[in-house]
Amino acid sequence: MRVMQAIKERRSIRAYQNRPLPEDVLREVLEAARLAPSARNRQEWRFVVVQDEGQIRRVAAAAGQPFIGTAPVIIAGVALNPERVMRCGVPTYAVDLAIAMTNITMAATAHGLGTCWIGSFDQEEVKRVLRIPEECKVVELMPLGYPAEQPEVRPRKALAEIVSYDYF
Repeated sequence: MRVMQAIKERRSIRAYQNRPLPEDVLREVLEAARLAPSARNRQEWRFVVVQDEGQIRRVAAAAGQPFIGTAPVIIAGVALNPERVMRCGVPTYAVDLAIAMTNITMAATAHGLGTCWIGSFDQEEVKRVLRIPEECKVVELMPLGYPAEQPEVRPRKALAEIVSYDYF
């Protein structure tokens, strides 16, 4: 699948088939995260791949997002050094993990899988369930699996509304 096709076909999926992911597909999706660029190539991240059904239920409950419990996999994108800030004043982890998790999303879409960016969750409870060290930060939870729904395309602003050239 070409990149623009994957971008256009990507949807936020909130219902998943009861169907396991082939190990080679999961590995390729995770490889997409590993290959993502990061500030100064530090790769200060960890991806916690949750596949155990009981643990998936615990993560879904801790997140307060029951639908993610229908996915055969949940990936937690974790910042190892959330205190680092780039010279421009932006936290490094937010950018680095957004890029890596977007790579996961695009690779998943190319394989016919669905994902959903989950940023609404209880940080401390998810960290407790996943045994994530206190100094780290969970940036995102992402369910991953074969979609059990086909949401319609959501409207997007016109390019002219979001792009300017040479000056703001």
